[in-house]
Amino acid sequence: MGRKRNASVNVLFQWVRSQSMKVKILLGAFLALCGLVALKLWVKNHQHFFIASETIHFLGIIVLIYKLTIQKTCSGLSLKTQELTAGFVAVRLVCNTLIKVDVHAVIDLATLISTAWLIYMIRFKLKSTYIKELDNFRLYFVVIPAATLALVFNPYTLPSLSGRIASVLWAFGWYIEAVSVLPQLRLMQNAKMIEPFTSHYVFALGISRFFACAHWIIMLYETKGRYLFLVGYGYLWIVAAFLCEMLQTFILADFCYYYIKSYVQGQLIMKMPV
Repeated sequence: MGRKRNASVNVLFQWVRSQSMKVKILLGAFLALCGLVALKLWVKNHQHFFIASETIHFLGIIVLIYKLTIQKTCSGLSLKTQELTAGFVAVRLVCNTLIKVDVHAVIDLATLISTAWLIYMIRFKLKSTYIKELDNFRLYFVVIPAATLALVFNPYTLPSLSGRIASVLWAFGWYIEAVSVLPQLRLMQNAKMIEPFTSHYVFALGISRFFACAHWIIMLYETKGRYLFLVGYGYLWIVAAFLCEMLQTFILADFCYYYIKSYVQGQLIMKMPV
């Protein structure tokens, strides 16, 4: 039975590989749509999407911790991505804690501690295995635009100075999160080859973004587009946040495609296209 099932799966994958890129994109879009429909039918509380997103991100970091602990090497990992991750998670944790301590704050705290450990290991304990020359993404390319956008588009909810600062910080963290994976993707393109644990981590980020993106798409569907303009007050924070979510998803969609392709072909080491 197992052989027949495996043979059928192989035939299916071979058929998919033989199709044109246009057909593959359509198939991917169809599968994503099926996933969204399933989530809409099964998940009643849409906040669970964000909990799932944050949890999968944390599990991806656990994969990296396992890699560093077992293999004693940080080759293939971007220190800059981990620093950006620590930055936006810290901002989100502070803002969440000011409102109330809930499950989001607990997950963020665990993620921040784990990310800080990764940064410590890369900077000090495993410094000799860190390939700095490949991790050459300029952080000011993302930090400066994110700070500028945060000053202009933010969830202005409280008239007090502290409330205004918290709103700008929250927006800044949101924008940084949208592009935090770029240094890691740049490093992998420079290296051309990606070892399994790093690819598992980035794929986990892609799945994480899918759940967060599902929240937005389902809410847009249920409110017939009005969800983007529920806040009002003359600013476009919700629209900016939605565009950031879409940006993160599309940034990682290409990687997820090549990850699944490599897995189907039985390749332990991923190859990134130029």
